[in-house]
Amino acid sequence: MCLGIPGQIVEIIDADNLMAKVDVAGVQRPVNIACIIDADHPAEACVGNWVLVHVGFAMSRIDEAEAHKTLALLTELGEAQQELTAMQAGEG
Repeated sequence: MCLGIPGQIVEIIDADNLMAKVDVAGVQRPVNIACIIDADHPAEACVGNWVLVHVGFAMSRIDEAEAHKTLALLTELGEAQQELTAMQAGEG
């Protein structure tokens, strides 16, 4: 199963193709940010944002408190390690 998991955008790596580097519990990977940008929130304004990542896409912006709460819950449920392993393998 592939979960949406919170991560923080740490860098825009390709603004033209809407790609950013997202940190999820210490694991960094490229993620498409097309779903979270608009005229009021361009790619450059996304650095530092917390997002919900699913299959290589940032699906929505979430607040930091909610991100931490969700990560803690996933860790408790044992799901976070599975998702991080899949991300490292390029599957998630």
